[in-house]
Amino acid sequence: MKGRWSKYLLGGLVIAVLAGCSSRPTDRGQQYKDGRLDNALEYVNEPNATGKPVNALDYSNQVAAVQIASSSLYGRNNTTFQAVEQWLRSGADTRNLSQYGISAYQMEGADNFGNVQLTGYYTPVVQARYTRQGEFQYPLYRMPPKRGRLPDRASIYSGALSDNYVIAWTNSLMDNFMMEVQGSGYVDYGDGRPFMFFGYAGKNGHAYRSIGKVLIDRGEVARENMSMQAIRQWADTHSAAEVRELLEQNPSFVFFKPEPFAPVRGASGVPLIAKASVASDRSLIPAGTTLLAEVPELNDKGKFTGKYHMRLMVALDVGGAIKGQHFDMYQGIGTDAGHAAGYYNHYGRVWVLKSAQNGKPLFTAYAPSN
Repeated sequence: MKGRWSKYLLGGLVIAVLAGCSSRPTDRGQQYKDGRLDNALEYVNEPNATGKPVNALDYSNQVAAVQIASSSLYGRNNTTFQAVEQWLRSGADTRNLSQYGISAYQMEGADNFGNVQLTGYYTPVVQARYTRQGEFQYPLYRMPPKRGRLPDRASIYSGALSDNYVIAWTNSLMDNFMMEVQGSGYVDYGDGRPFMFFGYAGKNGHAYRSIGKVLIDRGEVARENMSMQAIRQWADTHSAAEVRELLEQNPSFVFFKPEPFAPVRGASGVPLIAKASVASDRSLIPAGTTLLAEVPELNDKGKFTGKYHMRLMVALDVGGAIKGQHFDMYQGIGTDAGHAAGYYNHYGRVWVLKSAQNGKPLFTAYAPSN
């Protein structure tokens, strides 16, 4: 997100924070159901999926948000939007997609067997004050002028930046860091006023390093147990100095811009509807693309239950860690959304839906194998 756009340069970095790498599907979802897929986007007569989308209303609301916020984006995708809406009203049977002029292209996944990586992100709400006081000792900064290279995280924590750049004082260094990872958030100044949206304003230019991977490498958290919750639990059982030392292992630092009365927007400039929008790799999945996803259901411990639900989602955001066969699903605002987002690093099947045009998808990255 450049300035006013919510989190789009960092929105997909949740997975990078967790472990800095992906894992093959084990207890994390879809297991080689459809045989080998030879194309990044492979046409199928009908998705091999059961059940109906559980979020038809949210999808419709997301499409309406696209229409209001970006007439050009809506115009490029309106035939698909309208066809999918008609299909939903007819009962949303995946066997009938072609009757509504909809072609389905299954994504091959990172393993060529349909396992598409699904992670999650959200918009945090952080408690803060306008001035430094009591427990509110941790600054959030606006973007300083670039006169040479900006200081790294450890230097910033040590006071390398002037307080003139402070835009809020929070009560948690870890909350600040998590908001950096998400790329944006809401700030509650505790004075009864509406929450202030803090949009992404820029970075300090230093390389990103995963603190989740640091904890794994140190033997503090097992790789299979790594999640945002695991990082928070580790922080809750260690001193403030130890938490700071861990965070300083990532020299990259994010700055924010206060934006009153702003909704959460993705890179496309469209307000995001929870669980009906995703961040994607634009080289493969362009903005405005409709996706039908078989999403693994998780329990309250973040473990795969063995069940799935179908969702319709629109690609409206991007993320630095979202490459290829990987989507970051927007989970919403606040603690519950953060809980869900923190656990997601699972695998499901995904089909790109597109109104039929010459029998082929209009994606630049589509390259059938020879």
